[in-house]
Parts: sequence; C-alpha cells; structure tokens
Amino acid sequence: MNNITFKSVKVRKQLSPTQLTQSTINNHQGLLNNTGVLCINTGQFTGRSPQDKFIVDEESISSNIDWTSDFNHKFSEKHFELLKNDVLDYLDNKEEIWFRKCYASANPKFQIGVNVYNEYPSSNLFSYNMFLRPSDIADEEECIQEWTIIQAPGFEANTAIHGTRSTNFSIISFKHQTILIGGSGYTGEIKKGLFTVLNYLLPQKFKVLSMHCSANIGVNNDVALFFGLSGTGKTTLSTDPLRKLIGDDEHGWDKTSVFNLEGGCYAKIIGLNEKFEPEIYAAIKDGALVENVVLKPDTNSIDFSDSFYTENTRVSYPINFIDNIAKPSVGKIPSTIFFLTCDASGVFPPISKLTISQAKYYFLSGYTSKVAGTETGITEPKSTFSTCFGAPFLPLHPTVYVDLLGEKLQENDIDVWLVNTGWSGEPYGVGQRISIKHTRNLISAALNGSLAKQEFDLFPVFNLMVPKNCLNIPSDILNPALQTGSNAEFMTRLLSLAEKFDSNFSQFKTMMSEDVVSCNPKLV
Repeated sequence: MNNITFKSVKVRKQLSPTQLTQSTINNHQGLLNNTGVLCINTGQFTGRSPQDKFIVDEESISSNIDWTSDFNHKFSEKHFELLKNDVLDYLDNKEEIWFRKCYASANPKFQIGVNVYNEYPSSNLFSYNMFLRPSDIADEEECIQEWTIIQAPGFEANTAIHGTRSTNFSIISFKHQTILIGGSGYTGEIKKGLFTVLNYLLPQKFKVLSMHCSANIGVNNDVALFFGLSGTGKTTLSTDPLRKLIGDDEHGWDKTSVFNLEGGCYAKIIGLNEKFEPEIYAAIKDGALVENVVLKPDTNSIDFSDSFYTENTRVSYPINFIDNIAKPSVGKIPSTIFFLTCDASGVFPPISKLTISQAKYYFLSGYTSKVAGTETGITEPKSTFSTCFGAPFLPLHPTVYVDLLGEKLQENDIDVWLVNTGWSGEPYGVGQRISIKHTRNLISAALNGSLAKQEFDLFPVFNLMVPKNCLNIPSDILNPALQTGSNAEFMTRLLSLAEKFDSNFSQFKTMMSEDVVSCNPKLV
C-alpha cells in the first residue's frame, strides 16, 4: 500500500543534517548565515493554507469525520489517485529527491512509522528535525501503522483535472495511509498533516486524547500542559530553564501519561529575544532550519525584528537542541493545565482560574486571535474561535476531544487556568501586549500553588475567578478594567466579546451538559 517506486530519479536516503544542509546550498535553495545556520525562503506560502487541506472521502472513515467543520474538506478517491500518480511522475523526472524513515509518538504503544519523500533537501532536514529519528526508537518494528508523506513544492495542481481548489494542496488518505503535499514550500504543512492523522487515530481507535499543546516537567515531577494556537506562547512558555521540556506543540494523553508526538520544535522567532527566550535562541545553531528571515547585510546575521517576508518566521530543530528536556519525552498525568489565548480586544484578565465545567467550555470555544503570518492572508491579530485550540487539525467532532478532556479532569486533581498572552485593558493598536515577564511570573505562581491560595474577584459577564494579588505583579495588571481610561468603553468591549462567545457557542448548546452551558457569558 505504501510501496513507492521510481524508475529514473535518484532517491537519496537518510542523509545526515550536514549532508542535507550542503545539498540545499548546492541546489541554491538556501544559504548559511554568519553562524552556520541554514536559512531558506519557503516562497509564496509562508504559512499554512487551511482551505486547501483535504481528507479523501473513503468508506472506512467517512462516517467518523466531522464534515461540518470549516477545515475538513472532502476529496474524491478518483482525484486522489490521479493526483498522486501525477506527483510521483513529477518527482520521477527530477535528478534526485530525498527520503527519510522517521516516527511519531514517544509512547511505544502508539508509535507510527513515517516514510517521507521530499523534493527539496531542506524539507527533508525539516522532517529529520521534527519527527522522531530511528535512534530515538527502542524497537523500530513496533508500529501501529505505517504512513507515507510525499511533498513536492514545485508541483502545481490543475484544478480542472485534479479537483483541488488551488494549485497548492495537502491531502490525507486514510485508506492509502498517505499525505500528499504540493504547490507549497511551507514545511509546516508536513507536520500538521501528520498531526491531523494522529488526531483521528488516537481518540478514535485508542481513546487517547491528542492535544495541540506544549508540556514540561518540574523538579517535583509535576507536569504542566500549555494549550494554544500558534503565536500564543506555547513554545516560549513551556521552554523554561527550571523545567524539563517534554515537547512544544503536539502531545497525547493516555490513562497514565502525557507523551510527545514529535521529536523536535518549530518555534516562531519574530521578535526573538535572547534574554527572555535563551533556550530557543541557543537552539538556532548548526543543524537548525530557519525559514523566511531577513539577514542583516553588514553581518549576515538574522534580524529577528524584520518581518519583510512574514510575521511567521520559524526555526525547526531537534528537541535535544534544548538542554533541559525530559528523556524520553514522556511525563505523568498533568497537575496543571493552561489555556493560552491572545486576546486582541484587551478584555480578558492575564490569568483566571477555571472550574471543570469552565475548562470544558473554554476548551470547546478555543478563543484567541490569529496572529499575523501564521496563516496565509492574516496580517494583524484577528479574533477567532478554534475548537480545542486546534480546529484546523481535528478530523473528529470537537465534542469527542472535549468529552475525553472532561473525563480526565474528573478522574484527576488538576488545576486549570485561562491565560491571556495578548492585550489586557486596552485593545490591539491602543495598548501594549502583556509582557512575557509578567506572564512567566503568573505561570510560576500557578505552578508552585501560591496563586490558587490568593483571594479572587469575580470577573463580570464571564464569571471568571481572577486573583487579587500575585508576587512580583502589580495589582492593576491583574484586573484589565483598571488599565483602561474609560470603564464604559471597557464594558462595551466586554459585552461585544461576550456576544461573540454566545454566537460561537450556539452551535454546541444542544450537545453539552447544563453545567457547561451555564458557563456561557451572561448577557443580561
């Protein structure tokens, strides 16, 4: 089923990062900066293209897929077969392509083998960095499934013939256990395609909660999860010198553990600051792959402040480029969960404590602001609701993931916090984004238990519990109403956001229990 054969092209297999870096340079697809880091430009696409992502409508899975989602688009088997053959013919006419065998899931019970074919060596380096490598695997033969990823950025689909929406595409076939990517050089399509597969397999077949979150471990072996969309701070906040990193983006949660689904990190680096993010800064070294950055003409060093190509500048690197990591990338049941939201309206407090019912409500709502550059066409923060903080990657109905989370919260003693890493008090364009320093201090206080012991105020309309005090945090920072010049204007924004929550939740009201429905903001 996954046997790929080529007649003419030279398939270069399992090349080392050094060989792939050199091959990239030889093919004029990238260059080294002054510190020897490979820098590439991904071309037209510097972010994901969700509307061009498809799932093949196959009998074995069709009834399980949430086709009502804005992100699960049907694709016919006939068109998939035709497109796959044309992509393979296209690759077979190249002088050389790159192959790699890698894996997903640090938990051996749920390991998936992944065969990756790339048109560009830099994309193969990305696969080496982001997935588990053979050296990370105890037993290479123990895989629950074997998948193939075929990526050909130079191949453009013919919409009239291939049935795609545009010339670029990312298509998943569960029957063929294949992910087909073309027309886009953005490497994030590779990792998110496989994540979508895992978001189907783990909950559907194994009742394991798959999660768009980062995770780390404290000195007392306490595990924390950080949910959030790209740009909300998952990587930054979980990469903590005082805590061991399990992973920065994708995890599974079974009955006894949390485990990384990947073998690397894919961090946003726009505005990267060595002082506040020293681990990520230090990881940008030989073997890392940097995308869409601007190099300073005088020194050829990376200008982290320049967004000429995109706000979504990225670096991928193996997780062992971070010194303080969990080995293996597995931890016990979490004791603390953070929902990260980037609120562009300036309404939400920097941190609020949630009940189990509220946790299910805000997990289902997945409110945030899409950050500039993360997706094609997004140039400034835009308020949105992304169920389970990962709607573009969820093939099953959102309630499947919410119910699994609810069961785990009921079974375990877990503190859940809603953290606003966006604007608080004044909105985007008027106020300043909450400082990383303040957010880190709030996270630390939540993790060490001191924040839960504070007195709380009831935040209006949303009925959130907001701490009155926190060490090293000015009291007015905790209450956004104290940071605005007009209380009436703030309440207008507050009610406006509440109406958006109510409108979004209307699609789920009949599916959720009364305790969750009661968490909807009170508009009267």
